[in-house]
Amino acid sequence: MNKITIYDVALRAKVSLATVSRAINNPEKVKPDTRERVLRVIEDLGYKPNAFARGLASRKSTTVAVIVPDMSRASIAEMMNGIADIARVYKYSILLYILDQEELNQEEILKEIIAAQVDGILYLNDEVTPDQYEFLQRMRDEYRIPVVLTNTMYPDHDDIPSVSIDYEKAAYEVTKKLVDEGRQNIFMVSTVRKYMVNDLKESGYLRAIEEAGLTPHIMRTSGRVNVNTEHFHEYFRNHKVDGVVAVRDSIAVSFMNVARQNHVKIPSDISVAGFQNTKYAILARPALTCVDVPIYDIGAVSMRLLTKLMNQEEVTTPEVILDHSLIARGSTL
Repeated sequence: MNKITIYDVALRAKVSLATVSRAINNPEKVKPDTRERVLRVIEDLGYKPNAFARGLASRKSTTVAVIVPDMSRASIAEMMNGIADIARVYKYSILLYILDQEELNQEEILKEIIAAQVDGILYLNDEVTPDQYEFLQRMRDEYRIPVVLTNTMYPDHDDIPSVSIDYEKAAYEVTKKLVDEGRQNIFMVSTVRKYMVNDLKESGYLRAIEEAGLTPHIMRTSGRVNVNTEHFHEYFRNHKVDGVVAVRDSIAVSFMNVARQNHVKIPSDISVAGFQNTKYAILARPALTCVDVPIYDIGAVSMRLLTKLMNQEEVTTPEVILDHSLIARGSTL
């Protein structure tokens, strides 16, 4: 038989975790009918409060689950710094869950998070499919766990709060820069795997290209260097390219490396721009022009927003859009 948790009590009693904790620790602070309902459920389920449940009343044992796609990315590491700094201020603990992009078992992740008895979830995964969104809604509605989408979003839905930038606008602006340079064959290098934020970037790119009366070209490749390098070599044999906007800095730098191997000069022959302004952009030669995404701030603001939700504070803006900027460097004219 599975061990009964405080989530089971909250779910059966249709109250929050904090209400269950108050009914146990500070019953005078709970309405009599609510308190009686919670205590009745505790008795029916045979729930035995642990240190976690007792700690909820003082918020001294708050634990946050952070769900990420891949810790090897520079952007994820920087975002985690922002999350960790705010968590440290509030004395929150962090549990990290790394999703297997090839074989995502949502039910297993759900069970692990419930077993860990977390107070909130930051969802950093690039991809938000209908099934994944439903999964997050279930965590929030059935188990009373607040959720914040971090550096991603689910268009036309704002019932789950999110923190990001306007990726469509950012892609439009960086593509427009290449158009203004007089580039005629501007390619967007995106990923084979569909990601919500990359869909938004592609939309911004297409808007700028169509506005300029140019022909759109979207190349899809892998974020892995050993894969996309071969793709880029093949592209130089069959396509005329004079401008590239890549959805990630690492992909843009990989493209520039292949361009040099094919005796193509950056930026005189091809202007190249990326996204995020990670360490790859600064270390590249020439240094990479890119959209500066405030990665650290996105992590910090997301963590702060989650603290408000966990403490049942009022949230007036569920969809937070942070400012971005365009940093011009040597990879463009």
